[in-house]
Amino acid sequence: MPADTRTPTTSCPTLADLQERAIVVSIPMRVTFRGINHREMMLFAGPAGWGEFGAFPEYGDEEAAQWLASGLEMAWLGPPPAVRTQIPVNGTIPALNAVTQQNTIRRLVQQDFAGVRTFKIKVAEHGQSWADDVARVALVHRYAPTARLRVDANMGWTVAEARTILPHIVEAAGGNDIFDYAEQPCHTIPELVELHDTLAGSIPLAADESIRRATDPLRVIAAGAVDRVVVKAAPLGGPRALLHLAEHIPYPLTVSSALDSAVGMNAGLAAAAALPAVADCGLGTGSFFTVDVCEPHQLVDGHLPHRIAAPDPARLEELRAPADREQWWRERLERCYPLATHPANTVTSPC
Repeated sequence: MPADTRTPTTSCPTLADLQERAIVVSIPMRVTFRGINHREMMLFAGPAGWGEFGAFPEYGDEEAAQWLASGLEMAWLGPPPAVRTQIPVNGTIPALNAVTQQNTIRRLVQQDFAGVRTFKIKVAEHGQSWADDVARVALVHRYAPTARLRVDANMGWTVAEARTILPHIVEAAGGNDIFDYAEQPCHTIPELVELHDTLAGSIPLAADESIRRATDPLRVIAAGAVDRVVVKAAPLGGPRALLHLAEHIPYPLTVSSALDSAVGMNAGLAAAAALPAVADCGLGTGSFFTVDVCEPHQLVDGHLPHRIAAPDPARLEELRAPADREQWWRERLERCYPLATHPANTVTSPC
């Protein structure tokens, strides 16, 4: 494996070089998250460090190419200059059942995320009820009564559903003084505008998918649909693309992960460390894995250190994906490489 003495360069690898450097891993998870219990991604070493290509399998090639561009940036250019060494994070609670998985929720709140001051709770999971969401939020509030709470619906509600359920969630969270925001409650920007106008500022809304999965990530802001913004480095094309976008966003920013490995988490931490100001970030998801490609970033008093992780060669071999899945990723890389390195997509990349 390449040594840690690599230096940045502005020359991108050829596709053949990248294929030779790449390895695909499958990381087992402690809890089901986004409906999966193994997280696959491709890792590769470059002259400036390591990069990750980890777009979720259901994403199309154009969208996935942004994730590849982020990995290329980290491996061939390295992180942007930092203005802080410690990143405040929120705890992330999957859509677990508050009755049958109560002990898991308690462990996440009181042990895995000990010291954090904010929790984000997944809601609107397919196959679950509003009562499940309210019970989960209430349980987190019970275990962390002074923490601020956010919920993330991942576009799972209609306007009518969000308008009905959100007041109950805010109440379960301990009221408006504790409730932080509802992340991406609805799918479309018109729906978000309608909900935002209906709520009249009583419950803050945040955009996620309307930023990272949009051809125009600033449209949701221009429409006045939200009060906060959640940004992820890899889906936006890398830390520098995120920083460039942040210059045009007048709201507090939450930098979040996309269920990244410790290597992929480097990009989010680098972006959060470089922002002039940042809210509690959703970068503490490493505890969802039973093992990672290296020792994970350690949470200390609700903060993660800004350090660049490199994988353990033995872990890479241990976690290597089956041959058919590695082939799937290599074919995906071949399709996404010309999109990620196209001049129109390289404003902030090393290519």
